[in-house]
Amino acid sequence: MRKPLILALVAMAGIAGAGVTTAYAYEDVGTTFGQLAYDSQPSANERAPLGYAANAHASRAVNLDKGAKYLNVTRMETVQINVGGKSVAWTFDTLGTPVFPLSKIIPGAEGITVYVSEDPSQLG
Repeated sequence: MRKPLILALVAMAGIAGAGVTTAYAYEDVGTTFGQLAYDSQPSANERAPLGYAANAHASRAVNLDKGAKYLNVTRMETVQINVGGKSVAWTFDTLGTPVFPLSKIIPGAEGITVYVSEDPSQLG
């Protein structure tokens, strides 16, 4: 009488163990949730290494005259830049790019270097 009970318990434990191990082996690639993670593409703003033109209100305006050599900004700051008769509101979303020529975002602004510092409130 004990032998069939023990065999039944061993069989149930084996089935339960197999279910647990296959649950860990399952890779969620083919489901809708898994596909969302793989199909997600960064936005144009996220792909822009020097930031992007902003529709938002600028935190400050900067007028750069002909002799200007540099522009200091903080990462994620939106600045209204006026140079050479051109004006643009720009958000400096530049993770990994601390220095670049302003002419990369405003044609005709040659000779001016943008220095991007990290926002102290965002540092750990």
